[in-house]
Amino acid sequence: MKLQNVAIASAMLFAGVGVAHAQSSVTLYGTMDTSMVYTNNIASTAGHGSDLQMYSGSIYTSRWGLRGTEDLGGGLSAVFDLENGFGGNNGEFHNGGDLFGRQAWVGLSDQGVGQITMGRQYDFMVDYVAPMGVTGSGWGGNLASHPYDNDNLDNDMRFDNSVKFSSASFNGLKVGAMYAFSGQPGAAGNNNAYSLGAHYATGPVSLGAGYVQINRNAGDSNATGANSTSDADGISTGGDQQIWGAAGEYKFANASVSMVYTHSIVDNLQGLNFGYTGLTGSYIKFDNFEINGRYFLRSNLSVSAAYTYTTAGFSSSTKGNADPHFNTVVAQVDYSLSRRTDLYAEGVYQRVGGGNGIFMAQTYNLGAASGNQQLTVGAGMRIRF
Repeated sequence: MKLQNVAIASAMLFAGVGVAHAQSSVTLYGTMDTSMVYTNNIASTAGHGSDLQMYSGSIYTSRWGLRGTEDLGGGLSAVFDLENGFGGNNGEFHNGGDLFGRQAWVGLSDQGVGQITMGRQYDFMVDYVAPMGVTGSGWGGNLASHPYDNDNLDNDMRFDNSVKFSSASFNGLKVGAMYAFSGQPGAAGNNNAYSLGAHYATGPVSLGAGYVQINRNAGDSNATGANSTSDADGISTGGDQQIWGAAGEYKFANASVSMVYTHSIVDNLQGLNFGYTGLTGSYIKFDNFEINGRYFLRSNLSVSAAYTYTTAGFSSSTKGNADPHFNTVVAQVDYSLSRRTDLYAEGVYQRVGGGNGIFMAQTYNLGAASGNQQLTVGAGMRIRF
């Protein structure tokens, strides 16, 4: 009798486990992107020089993550995502050394309404505008970022302590809103943030828009707020920051063309986290005008190109004023070996005028140029799992 009871209990246990697995799932995913990258005209103590290096993340930052969902019934699910960034060339942690520095959130998802999540997350410039651009989640990736990633389309900035709602698609329209808490007692307005966005898709046409507002006090840092300053989590340090932009894409049978416009401004600038950490001024602003296109010669072979014109304004009592303009050209060839693995070659050329000796050319974050021109060329391999 006892053996029979044990057998029945065991059968019930295994049956329960089977049901649990059928209703929930956890997925391990990731990307490794490693390349050889050549950059010329890098400023050095000797004046300038070139560099050839092995680099991780020329297009997509190497990462791994855990993504999960549990079916709660009635179209409702519990969801989470934990994502780590690392160097594929040396194995070190990126994102300030945080274990899950890219993303860490949990929430609820309803098939007919949308998703609400809490934790460390991206804003709606990243969600709704960046996929149509050349940089970030676009085909050009990290090497193709706009100067100093001033508009966060390269996904360098994330928001801690954030609550985010992303709607389901209603006849092609999605909207979203996010608020990130400062967490500072008695100063809820110091280092809080919010973001809004909308995306519409119909047939071959996609449109997207996003807005980000970061409220900060340049004289009162708050490293544990919405946008941590302790691990260079933002794209700038200083006072209030605003970013907004819009993008549109049209897809043909084997090609796509996109246009992107973004604007960003930082008051009481204390530093740009991509090469100018000591730069201070009363303000800095950027306007980026981009056009990009991609054409598939075959189903596994594409050629792509982009041009971005960036105008900027900078005012400083110590450095002086400058109105630099950046011309950035990107070209790429990508060959897929399989659905998950591809080989690529990408080149970026940038020329700067009007920098007034303050702003030099700088293609991504591989070292500022000693003058107004710089060229970066990378060739590598990317695998997704």
